[in-house]
Amino acid sequence: MPSRELPFPLFDADNHLYETEEALTKFLPKEYEGAIEYVQVRGRTKIAIRGHISEYIPNPTFEVVARPGAMEEYFRVGNPEGKTRREIFGESMKSIPAFREPGARLKLMDELGIQRSLMFPTLASLIEERMRDDPELIHVVIHSLNQWLHETWSFNYSDRIYTVPVISLPIVEKAIEELEWCVERGARAILIRPAPVPGFGGSRSFALPEFDPFWQRVVETGVLVAMHSSDSGYSRYANDWEGGNREFLPFKPNAFRTVGEWRPVQDAVASWVCHGALFRFPELKIAVIENGSSWLAPLLDTLADVYKKMPHEFLGDPVEAVKRSIHVSPFWEEDMAELADLIGVERVLFGSDYPHPEGLADPVSYVDALAKLSEADQAKIMGGNLARLIAA
Repeated sequence: MPSRELPFPLFDADNHLYETEEALTKFLPKEYEGAIEYVQVRGRTKIAIRGHISEYIPNPTFEVVARPGAMEEYFRVGNPEGKTRREIFGESMKSIPAFREPGARLKLMDELGIQRSLMFPTLASLIEERMRDDPELIHVVIHSLNQWLHETWSFNYSDRIYTVPVISLPIVEKAIEELEWCVERGARAILIRPAPVPGFGGSRSFALPEFDPFWQRVVETGVLVAMHSSDSGYSRYANDWEGGNREFLPFKPNAFRTVGEWRPVQDAVASWVCHGALFRFPELKIAVIENGSSWLAPLLDTLADVYKKMPHEFLGDPVEAVKRSIHVSPFWEEDMAELADLIGVERVLFGSDYPHPEGLADPVSYVDALAKLSEADQAKIMGGNLARLIAA
């Protein structure tokens, strides 16, 4: 039984699965064999991308993981004692079947009081950035992962677990093929990285007209576009300040990089309007997930100021376009009432990040952050809004 009974159904916008070692390789064509390998380094299993070991996810097998909600106190009160990240995480646990396959997860969802959820992969966030110089390889590996996700989890399990396949955009025609492959198999949402799109001639915005054929198909299929926190490649800019050539390490504290932690999603949303895609495709449904909401008010203020000074550079009011199409899943420790006032309660989504350590051990407790809102508005945020967005 859940920790409490709520008078409305819960639809969690941010649940995660933990991949097995075969997730990226089982369906990889033979000619790409060796592009992704698991190797032993001082007795620990690491993932190697084209021969380069990545520390982005320090335990890529997920055999042992941090406990769900291990960082709740850290986000609630901070870290006045100066604990190390390992001390904050506390005692780890072995992965359980509910982290690995949908049948067991459904039973766990019943215990947690979650009726439906979007289910995101965890390992997928490292792919694009580490292959950014090889667009063909990106598409091959993404398709391999999506095949594994569909075989293991399906994209729609019992109309309750909606596993979210990944779409990468470097080659537009291949992106459209991948979109159609996923939608034909039941996908109701797709994962797009909040980052510039890598390509043969360098990177560029996903909102430029060259990607219009893809967004047109997205509108036609009606799928939700989820822009989940990922490695957006911004370590390149931090490295310019700090020297060296380090990859993004999400579990290693770094004050300078934390200051600009939400710059990628801020730039991504700015790109949607500055490069025009939200005006050319106003029917797009976009959800920004696991990026919090602290970046939103400053961005809207800046967009309003720029629009006032150079309206001719936009196809319409950028603030209104964001409020029309962008939905945000804020962190539980943020001010939900303030966010609802800013963009409308219909644009706010409940997301627990379960079972990640940064999320909530008891997802239902997210409702405590909605105490200032009416029960009707709580019902929208805790499930009604997302149900509307992924409706067939």
